[in-house]
Amino acid sequence: MRIGLRGRVLLFFVAIAFGSVAALGIGLWFGYHRQGSPDMLNAFVQVAVVAVFGIVALVAGIWLLFDTYLARPMEQLAWALRVRTHADVADEIDAAQARYLGDLAEAAASATETLSKNRNSLAETVARETARLASDKNKLEHLLSDVPPAVLLCTGRHHIVFYNSVAHRMLSGPKTPVCLGKNLFDYLNDGAIRQVHQRLLESALPGSIVEFVCNSPCGSRRLAGRMRLARDNGGDAAAYVMTLRDVTGEVEAYARRDALLSEIFERVGPTVRALAARIGADDDGTLSLAAMKDEIEWLDANLADLASRFDSCRVDGWPMAPVDARELAASLHRLLSSDDIPFAVDASALAFRCNAFDMVSLLDHIARKVAVEANAGELRLVIREVGDAAEIRLGWQGRALAESELERWLAEPVDGSPGGLSANAILAAHATTLAPGGEKENASVSLFLRPIQQREATPADTPFSVVYDFDLLSREQSERMAEARIDDLAYVVFDTETTGLFPERGDEIVQIAAVRIVNGRRVPGEALDLLVNPGRPIPRASSAIHGVTDAMVADAISVQEAVERFHSFAEGAVIVAHNAPFDMAFLSRREAELGIRFVNPILDTVLLSAAVFGLSENHTLDDLVNRLGVDLPSSQRHTAMGDTLATAEVFLKLKQVLQARGIERLNEVLTEVKRYDRLLQAGSQR
Repeated sequence: MRIGLRGRVLLFFVAIAFGSVAALGIGLWFGYHRQGSPDMLNAFVQVAVVAVFGIVALVAGIWLLFDTYLARPMEQLAWALRVRTHADVADEIDAAQARYLGDLAEAAASATETLSKNRNSLAETVARETARLASDKNKLEHLLSDVPPAVLLCTGRHHIVFYNSVAHRMLSGPKTPVCLGKNLFDYLNDGAIRQVHQRLLESALPGSIVEFVCNSPCGSRRLAGRMRLARDNGGDAAAYVMTLRDVTGEVEAYARRDALLSEIFERVGPTVRALAARIGADDDGTLSLAAMKDEIEWLDANLADLASRFDSCRVDGWPMAPVDARELAASLHRLLSSDDIPFAVDASALAFRCNAFDMVSLLDHIARKVAVEANAGELRLVIREVGDAAEIRLGWQGRALAESELERWLAEPVDGSPGGLSANAILAAHATTLAPGGEKENASVSLFLRPIQQREATPADTPFSVVYDFDLLSREQSERMAEARIDDLAYVVFDTETTGLFPERGDEIVQIAAVRIVNGRRVPGEALDLLVNPGRPIPRASSAIHGVTDAMVADAISVQEAVERFHSFAEGAVIVAHNAPFDMAFLSRREAELGIRFVNPILDTVLLSAAVFGLSENHTLDDLVNRLGVDLPSSQRHTAMGDTLATAEVFLKLKQVLQARGIERLNEVLTEVKRYDRLLQAGSQR
């Protein structure tokens, strides 16, 4: 076991005390035997006892002074130098704490100040030189973020290295958010992907592209994919790039059309054959309409039903796609505003299937006709949900339209060119009609589109840029996590807010937050922030600390669901927390109930702090935030996400200091912090 500076100094003074006592004892022994008088024994013993106590007291006093004014300041100076050198802490060293070390403290302060200045100067130079590259990089990231297909780059072991926001929205579920470093088969069935990947590895043609179809794990979605091996692969020759497109709707549409065509043959064919047989069997060669009235009426009704269903099938096909009502309204607003046509918009947050370009062209055509020929005042577009359809109503101040006038406009090409697509053709393709309505001086035309779907607000943590770390392609893979380098592991840093401090007495989680650290950096967008309904009232004293009230969690998810979602989020990662036993107690008590286990290695920033700063310092999160220069606004303290972000930054800085001391692997970190287990008293370091 490695002994620290203060421990070695203490051993040095203990050795002096023992040596002094031994020397005294030897001297008295020789003196007594030289005198040779038994009467002097008591005197020698008394002198020895007094001298021993005097020596011990003197050595202890000198050690205490040395420890207080020399050893402890030297230890503080050492970790102050380490954190400023390796953890990017910019605060100046307080030379007054080591004033008895002569010029050493001032020299250390001067050295760290020079280091800080040089580091800032270098950072400014690098920032200036890379500004243009960063700008180009951001532009490329934003271009890739919302390209129509989902784009992923995976290692040869099928771990995710790159994904765009479309992939995040397509593959993520409530309990399985897409994360860097996780296995692709957490989100997709592996059969087709493994087969295609193997074909590419065995292909003799570099740059080959293979298309395939795969399913989501539950089989509810079908995805069309394209895969090729990555050229610039960081040394991983089996790495591959993959694009995915959701074809579930297309497959279902084709299935509906096939079923419709089959039903046409099954339902209409027999009736047509029966009519033909009757015609052939008529004696005088003429067709008796009265005899076949029932068959003709039945055939007419079936053809009307099949035609209606065919119209709905046409809406399923290309280029029909779900279109956000607000986006369609904004496109129309831009077109009309360019010609100074007064136009207002009121669009609900819903989507419907249509050809967006044709629908905007149709509405633009009608709006211009209304503005010019009907001499209308301000136009207003309202898109709202009515039953199972979306009503698109174009209203204006002015006279109502005659049906003949509207029919003439609908027969015209929407782009004004001879032979162009007419408004009637667009309406027919969408299986709808445009009908006049409204009252005097407040007229309108409206149409209905279906099917519809509600558009929910995008979560704040949804990435709208690409997320990647290409270093993962060349990352060392260890079969055992304990033997892995600490920068080759993924970490999930988390914090909870609770109703109280005693889970064994029924206290529960009211908020849980977590962030992921991959390859030594926090990954933007990969976070969990959940309000939790504890199933019991939240005490006012607890709400006063973390700010979570009963009203805030009334409609929140249950504790069981929150624990299950965190378990999925943290799967395969090292869990990091501040005073981890407290937070883990609230999670572990749900393991048996949910049929899960938290088998993750756990690191505690309290123990990491002790390993870096020693036992003589305080290790609360507030102390570490101040000591390491972490920016944590007071308004975020004692909120789950605020404390999680602070703990993550503290962990990264402490990790860098440990690495500078040669502690590179997880088992080495666990061995180092195990020496300080006694610090973990529930709640004492919160």
